[in-house]
Amino acid sequence: MEDARTVLIVATMDTKSKEILYLEECLKECGVPFLSLDAGIMGTSPFPVTVTREEIALAGGMALAEVQKLSSEGKALGIMTTGAIHYAKELYRNGKINGIIGIGGSMGTTLGTGVMRTFPLGFPKIMISTMASRDTHSFVGTKDIMMLHSVCDLSGINRLTGKIIRNGALAMAGMVKDAAVFSWSAKPLVVVSTLGTTEKCVQALKKRLEDKGKEVVVFHTSGTGGEAMEEFIRDEDVEALIDLSLHELADHFFGGDYDAGADRGLAALKKGVPTVFIPGNIDFLVTGPLHIAQERFPGRPSHAHNAAITTIRTEESEVVSIANRLAGYCVEAKGPVSVVIPMKGFSAFDREGGPFFDPSAVNAFVKTMQSKLPSSIPLHLVPYHINDPEFAHAVLEAHYAMMK
Repeated sequence: MEDARTVLIVATMDTKSKEILYLEECLKECGVPFLSLDAGIMGTSPFPVTVTREEIALAGGMALAEVQKLSSEGKALGIMTTGAIHYAKELYRNGKINGIIGIGGSMGTTLGTGVMRTFPLGFPKIMISTMASRDTHSFVGTKDIMMLHSVCDLSGINRLTGKIIRNGALAMAGMVKDAAVFSWSAKPLVVVSTLGTTEKCVQALKKRLEDKGKEVVVFHTSGTGGEAMEEFIRDEDVEALIDLSLHELADHFFGGDYDAGADRGLAALKKGVPTVFIPGNIDFLVTGPLHIAQERFPGRPSHAHNAAITTIRTEESEVVSIANRLAGYCVEAKGPVSVVIPMKGFSAFDREGGPFFDPSAVNAFVKTMQSKLPSSIPLHLVPYHINDPEFAHAVLEAHYAMMK
């Protein structure tokens, strides 16, 4: 095992040589060893590196000279990113690195975060980038990547870049030094999904599960949150899932912004993880500002959550479609599954006096589930709203019965 604080630096050393040398000096001052990986394409590294660009290119499937002849810089970057991932993961498997840090503009950020996203949650990852003040979803994805905005262009060391790169080095030093001693209790793990409109329910569930000695991890179903939850369930030892917020299914199939992809809802079922489904928040789609939402969904009931987020009421046919799909998922489940339905509304918006209150849509969902679910799958119709304390109690009763 190498020093338990060793950091891998990922960058294009020809275009960012001054910045990388300064980063190395900062890490040395912190007493943190480092290795370096050069994924540059056109130039050469002015200093020795641990993994050369020639090695990276070959690992990506081409000789460097061939990569340099490609007419598409995107394709060339893809090959170098593939090679960089290969070498970074090899160093990780051999216990030689304990964190990754990168420096770059748009291309360097794509490279660095492309490598970082292949590493597990909790493994320290920092990207110092000119792109960190923009929409970072394509860079961060579902991983815990810390992005540090360079503010000015990364073109040499000055009063701005010097401070910011040094801060990045100090942050990485703190993370890798602590990683060697960090540990976590091995309580049984229950995953729960939610959104702000089912917050009262999830807080009640979380407290009671923790009182029973469970560790509860809650995912916010904002699209990325649902993707991260599915990935987490696939990778971790999860005892059970309480899927309280399913509106990402509606957003995926009917054009909402919180789209978690076609596999949302399937990870636990395919793995055999016991699952309780609740149709929380399927009464709405999530979209952008009000004027845009009204243009995209003309004539539909809407509710401006804030200046950036508007919710649109799902139509009864869409609710029925979700019920059909959910029933199909349940039938194919490899482990125990049950469905619990709050008869007085699916979210804070879907209750008497709320902007999306629609008992007929609830009844349509129920009738579809009753017609599609086999008798072997428990279906609980609970005469409460989703945020009522009694409903949380009913969910836990269904969960405990299923776990037996």
